[in-house]
Amino acid sequence: MKILGVIPARYASTRFPGKPLADILGKPIIWWVYQQAKKSEKLTDLVVATDDERISKACDKFDIPNITTKIHESGISRIHEVSQKIAADLYVQINGDEPLIEPKIIDRIVPKTINKDFVANLICKIKSPNELLDPSNIKIIFDSNKKAIYMSRTPIPTPYKSLNFDYYKHIGVLAYAKSMLDFFVLSKPSKYEKIEGLETLRFIEYGKNFYCIEVENIKSLSVDTPKDLEEVESILKLRTKN
Repeated sequence: MKILGVIPARYASTRFPGKPLADILGKPIIWWVYQQAKKSEKLTDLVVATDDERISKACDKFDIPNITTKIHESGISRIHEVSQKIAADLYVQINGDEPLIEPKIIDRIVPKTINKDFVANLICKIKSPNELLDPSNIKIIFDSNKKAIYMSRTPIPTPYKSLNFDYYKHIGVLAYAKSMLDFFVLSKPSKYEKIEGLETLRFIEYGKNFYCIEVENIKSLSVDTPKDLEEVESILKLRTKN
């Protein structure tokens, strides 16, 4: 099986413009993400997909394979364009703002067998009130078969009486069979996708089986703000000293 890892990267960002090129210890974020992802044992190939020449040039400077795409509204449609150019059995999306992502976590998203309708994302338990209330952390609920029911920027579910349950959030690693990428670009944005600003809701609202794969002891931290960048840099400083 060919498993292609794709790191979608765009320069424009509402909260943090130029994020993929933000410096951490002399290297851009995209370099750190690539270095972690290429250690995955399940990925057979890995590429950065971007529509920005500055990101492409940075990748070339550090010998990171990259492909230039058109401007896209979503990471999924960008990966679809990649799928039109590079054939694979499965496309694994590794978000370009996860410089601490662990290779073994990426490996968890790859199933033993891939059916034509496979689409999934990684999830983990939320550990703090701050995580729960942060709208950049996407909360998710799922059924007994680990199929997603809904995801939201607000805390879900809302407790009626008992607080004896766990909240879960999405992690920036997803996987798609080619047919699911085709479905996404051929379908119209769904109602709650537009309200929440979450493109993955399209699969759920159209009745696709969107699987949730739980991982534990996550040590990753997505960079959504300059403050996050400072925290990641502090962690990496400690790692490089040891």
